[in-house]
Amino acid sequence: MCDNAYEEIRLPAGDEPGPKHAGAGHRARLRQRLLTGGPDSLADYELLEFLLFAGVRQGDTKPVAKALIARFGSFAAVLDADPAAVQEVKGVGEAGAAALKSVGLAARRMARGKISGQPVLSSWQALLDYLTIDMANLNHERVRVLYLNTRNQLILDHLVHEGTVDEGAIYPREVIRKGLDIGATAIILVHNHPSGTAEPSRADIAITNRIAEAGRHMGIVVHDHVIIGGTGHVSLRAKGLI
Repeated sequence: MCDNAYEEIRLPAGDEPGPKHAGAGHRARLRQRLLTGGPDSLADYELLEFLLFAGVRQGDTKPVAKALIARFGSFAAVLDADPAAVQEVKGVGEAGAAALKSVGLAARRMARGKISGQPVLSSWQALLDYLTIDMANLNHERVRVLYLNTRNQLILDHLVHEGTVDEGAIYPREVIRKGLDIGATAIILVHNHPSGTAEPSRADIAITNRIAEAGRHMGIVVHDHVIIGGTGHVSLRAKGLI
């Protein structure tokens, strides 16, 4: 037995290691482009390839990456997809799905970190980036209320409702009562449109005005109602609807 921690193993003649797997050189090239290139050095499918390396030990992940984008529609949608749905794509196992989900979660936390402790109204683009990452690719509607303090800092990001937004989906008194309970002085309403277009509906405008009216009586200002769509966002304040 060798005195070293790891014993050298000699293979019998004819059992020498064969060449590296076919994807080894491709993986190395992608890694170098990622490390030395700019933010657009890799195409979306190539970045997915690289992320899949964590769950696929060897082999060509390009077909899998392209299949994922074809199935879900975009790079962002892949990261937002349910892990069970991701694993329905041939070549993606539990480890690969976990690797993709971890990146999506990391992106959300990074975006949230950029608005944490900052006056939201002066960090508007950072707020929009955070909301877009979190909501633009959902296949259902989600309603959230961002509660702000006297310095317009976010003190609570409250999930109010999942499902279709109408006048029965959100209750003005409950929204304002929550704000009073936590000492908020202002709110921003947020929801998404899975259809892709962010244009407000009559119901969106009506519920916004009802909440704004309730807030005026209790000293809570509705700064805005932001609608997030797959192709952009709309501010009801900017459209003069509040």
